Formats: sequence, structure tokens, C-alpha cells
Amino acid sequence: MSDDDLQETTPEERDAQEAKLRVEELCSEINYHDYRYHVLDSPEIDDAKYDALMRELRGLEGRFPELITPDSPTQRVSGQPIEAFGVVEHRQQMLSLGNAFDEAELRAWHKRVAGLSERDDLALVCEPKIDGLAVALVFENGSFVQGATRGDGTRGENITQNLRTIRSIPLSLAKSAPQRFEVRGEVYMTKSGFEALNEERGAQGQQLFASPRNSAAGSLRQLDSGVTATRPLDIFLYQLGWAEGSAPQTQWETLQWLGDLGFRVNPHIKRFTDLEAVIEHVKGWEAQRDSLDYEIDGLVIKVDEFAVQRGLGIVGREPRWAIAFKFPPTQATTKLRDIETNVGRTGVLTPFAVLEPVIVAHARVGLATLHNEEDIRRKDIRIGDTVIVQRAGDVIPQVVGPVVSLRSGKEKPFKMPAKCPVCGHDVVKPEDEVRTYCPNRACPAQIFRLLTHFASRGAMDIEGLGESMAQQLLQSGLVGDIGDVYDLTKDKLVTLERMGEKSAENLLAGIEASKQRPLGRVLFALGIRHVGGETADLLAGHFGNIDAIKEASAEDLAAVSSIGPKVAESIYAYFHDDQNLSVIEKLRNAGVKLEGAAAAREGPLMGSTFVVTGSLSRWSRNEIESLIKRLGGGVGSSVTKKTSYLVAGESPGSKLTKAEEYKVPVLDEDGFQALLQAHGISA
Repeated sequence: MSDDDLQETTPEERDAQEAKLRVEELCSEINYHDYRYHVLDSPEIDDAKYDALMRELRGLEGRFPELITPDSPTQRVSGQPIEAFGVVEHRQQMLSLGNAFDEAELRAWHKRVAGLSERDDLALVCEPKIDGLAVALVFENGSFVQGATRGDGTRGENITQNLRTIRSIPLSLAKSAPQRFEVRGEVYMTKSGFEALNEERGAQGQQLFASPRNSAAGSLRQLDSGVTATRPLDIFLYQLGWAEGSAPQTQWETLQWLGDLGFRVNPHIKRFTDLEAVIEHVKGWEAQRDSLDYEIDGLVIKVDEFAVQRGLGIVGREPRWAIAFKFPPTQATTKLRDIETNVGRTGVLTPFAVLEPVIVAHARVGLATLHNEEDIRRKDIRIGDTVIVQRAGDVIPQVVGPVVSLRSGKEKPFKMPAKCPVCGHDVVKPEDEVRTYCPNRACPAQIFRLLTHFASRGAMDIEGLGESMAQQLLQSGLVGDIGDVYDLTKDKLVTLERMGEKSAENLLAGIEASKQRPLGRVLFALGIRHVGGETADLLAGHFGNIDAIKEASAEDLAAVSSIGPKVAESIYAYFHDDQNLSVIEKLRNAGVKLEGAAAAREGPLMGSTFVVTGSLSRWSRNEIESLIKRLGGGVGSSVTKKTSYLVAGESPGSKLTKAEEYKVPVLDEDGFQALLQAHGISA
């Protein structure tokens, strides 16, 4: 890399590059935990750890809006449907909601809506925001015929039989209704029912449920509807999805109509013609929420008239015509017993708070993340402090800060350990980073985290190799690094505790299947520092095989679109480490696929990199990006000097400004169509 190249990289560009890498890592990790939580109802991390990841991602996207992509966890409805239930294609997409956390944000939303609709007399409907599981119910000729979860918003799980066990869902309608229509609502578990259920499970020595919401979700996803029938579930209906035939034309009329048909509608719904009345209503509900026998985390405010809703439309996966006002987080004070550190798969030491357990927003909180040493110093948090703890959005456990007036003088400032708390190796802190690392790649904590990452859904997706199995494999000595996974045999596995022949065969089948994962997945699974899923795919597409990456210079790597000098140096260092090369040879000898589909990168757009932004009418964002990739082009998430074209729809945002700054050609949809036609492509 030349001195000129180094001089061209400004501190702002370096910050943006680091943010991009962290966003990629966060997206991959959150997507995996979304799958565990929303689909399998079997989370591997607690709410505190998950929501700390999401909060960090939102913070980075707030600072660098150009990094927001349509498939970011902050932009989409979470949860892919489970095939075992049967998949239901939603006729009309089930959307998520934007949030307002204070009066100013609510007023800003109303101002935007009033401006876009050119109406200052909009009626608004306020509904309690039930903390449960969204479902869609289809009725045909007056009978309940199908029920599905929201899933990813487009496709959900068919849970009709389980929903039929909820007695407040009518199986047939007494009054006339459209021949076919869909209603939407929220299934929840009552607080009293949740407590009784946990008492019963505790008496039987079973694991307790974490929250009413998790309990409701798990109950609805039982393969045996008889189990669902024993759970204290209920439902409130709040929306008409679609209807064949005449139907009400406002939200308020729809709710009255649903009630007349026999559906259960929340009695606390109100209609207002004045924003000030809405704000007073919202304030009043902050004190009322605990009086309910079900969890709510805010109020949903909707424009009443459907005609206005249609005119306002949606942005991303959120309707412009509705917003969720989230209540302020509940706070509590407790003692900070200690500050300990976790070691991640790349060696990062992350401090966390060990608290005297305290109930916050109906949940028992004993741990909270503290991000990094600089954040602890900034908040002046000391071991032994009485601290304010809150669950932001009623979910994220976090330490807000100390109650300084209660200090005794015995509190101790935190200092990051000089040695790794797991392996004892001296830690390092690069001058240009806030994070502290354990550089010992033989550190048991790093090996464990890397092994679980390697086997995770977004990487090699080895069914049966979760945290518990990874721990057993490492402790037994059957695995020393990720390459050893492919040396496992049935004879070796059955020596493990609680591992029968069938379980061993299933794990080996999962390991065998993983050998066919695409090269991009393999590269991501290796756990190369700063290489997330998107960067791994870029490497695979550009070089075609792992040997070409190994032979590439740092300059060659930095020449790949969206890969900067820091990432390039990290990749180069990884492939020039003998221990890493030994692991790669183990994968090669085992038959793991180390070559990509190079031919798939060939095409008329090969060599060109596109960034897509704004609202498109002819294609969806995913459709146009997939088309570009099929034609050999590359797709980036942010505009750089290496970007060939920016494809911009309506409201392109800061990416258009960047494109103009870097003199990157900007194409609207017609311009992109013309570019394709110039290459002899009709699309």
C-alpha cells in the first residue's frame, strides 16, 4: 500500500469503515439470535445480551445512515417461518411499526403525516400495544379456516390448529360478513396466567418461562395443539388485513365492526380528532399499564381513514400512517457487586455488570452489559456503587449511571485486566481502538466462541453443534480447533456424556452437509477479524477460491469494492499465519468446498459495483440487487470512490450526496433499464 493511499484515508473514512465492519458483524449475529428466538423459541442468549447488540446496531446506523440496508435487523420484521408447521404466504404483508419514545418524536411523526397528506384535521385511533405474538386469521363463508404467525412479514407459519384452542377466537361468525377476509391481532398470555404457569412448572422441576411474551410464542408453536390448549392464552383483534366484498373504510369503524362480528377487541381503544388529546391520553396510560392483566409496552397511534393510509403508504417495512409510542423504561436502583469481562471469538474483552438481582419491568435483572472501558469511565461507574438500572424499551438491561450521593468512599474504579481472565495471556489495546483484546488464539474462550460461531446458522449451519456440544467437544479433547470437527466419528462421539448413537449420527450428518456450504459462508465461518457476511461474499465473488485469496497481496485485497485497508490487512494477516493455514488444510482434506461459483460472477455487469437506495417502483430493493449480482455486478451498502453507479429511487438520502461528492454516476430506474438494454438485456 502506498503512502498516497494512506494519506487519502481520512479519520472520518476510517471511522465509517470500522462502523461498516461492526454493522456487518452485528447483523449476522442478530440474525442468528432472531432465528433462535422468533422461530425456534429457544434463545441462546438472554434479552440483555441480544438487545445490547440491537442497541449498538441502531446507534451505529444512527451515526452512519448510509449503512442502513433493507435487510438490516432494524429494518425488517423478524422471524422466518418454520417449515414443520407449513408455510402461509400472506396475501398482504404484515408490517412492523416505527417507534416514538417521547412527546417530541410523536409530534414530529404527526407533523410529517399532516404534511404528506396535506391534512391538518386527521382523526387518530389509539390502541394499547399488546406485548404478544402477531397473527393473521382468515375466515371463509363465516368460518375460521386458517391462522398464521407474522413470520418475516411475507410468509408465516400455519398454526391454525393451535389458534383453534383459544376460546376467544370464534370458529364461526353469527352475523354476515364478507365471503373471505382476514383479521389480525395479538395473542398474549395474561400476567396472572403466566405466574400460575411458572408456579406449576417450578413445582414439577421444569425450567421456568422467561416472560409472558416468550411463553405465548412458545405455546403457539407447539406441534401438539393439546399442549397449547392448556396454556392461558387470549387475543385482541386490532386490524382488518383484507376483505373480498364491502368493509368499513376507517380504523375506528373497523374495530366496532369486528366487535359486532364477535371478535374480541380491546376495550381501551379511543378515537381523537386532536393531537393534544392524544398526548394527554398517552401520558395517562403510563400510570395505568401496571393495572392491566396483560403486558403492554406502549400505545399504537393510527391515522383513522383508510384512504389517507393508502395515500401515505409505507417506507421500508413500516407504515407511515401508524407509530408505536413506547413508554419510558422502568428504572430501579441496586448494588453493582462487580464488573467482570467476557472474551469473544476474536479476543475482544467486553465488561459486564454483576448486580444484586432486581426486578425491572417485571423481569429479574442480575447482569447488564457495559460496552467497554471508556464507556464505564465516561459514566464514572465504580464497583460497589448504587446504580440506576433500566430496561430500555422494557427489554434491554443497562446501567444508566451511579447514584453519587450514596457513595461511601469504598467504591473502586474499574480497570480492564492486564491479563486475559480466561487464559492469563497479556492483553493488548490498539491505540486507534476502544476495545481491548486477548491476542492468544489458543485461549479456550476464543476457541469456544469461534467453534460455536463456525457451526452457527449464518456460517456452516451444523445442526446439533450448539454451545453445550461445543463445550463437551473441547473439554473432552476431541476438538482442538474448528478443523477438527471434520475428524469426528461415531466411535468418538458416543464416548461423550448423554450422546447416543442416533444423536451422534445426526451430528455427523450435519457436519457432512456443511461441507457443501458456499465459499462465502466458509470465509465468514473462519472468524477472520473484521470480516462479516457481506465482506465474505465479496471476497468469494471477487477471487473465486480460497487459494486466490491466500495469494492476494494486501493491495489486491484493498482493491475489492467496499474493502478498505484495515480489513485488507486483517485478511492478509489471517492467510499468512501458519496456524490458520493448518486449519484451512484440515477443511480442504475433509472435502469442505473452498471454491466459489466463479462463473456466477461473470456477466455483462462484471467489474461494476452498484449501490441501490431510495424507494423503487419497478423493482424491490432485493430484486434489483439480485439482478445485478446475476449479471456479474457487485452490490455495496455505501457509496465510495470505487462505486460504479448509484441506482436511486425516491428519497435517496445521504447516499446521493456522497455520489455527487465522489462524482459517481447516478441512475434512476429508467437509467438503469437503459444501461441493461445497452448490454442487450431486457428486464
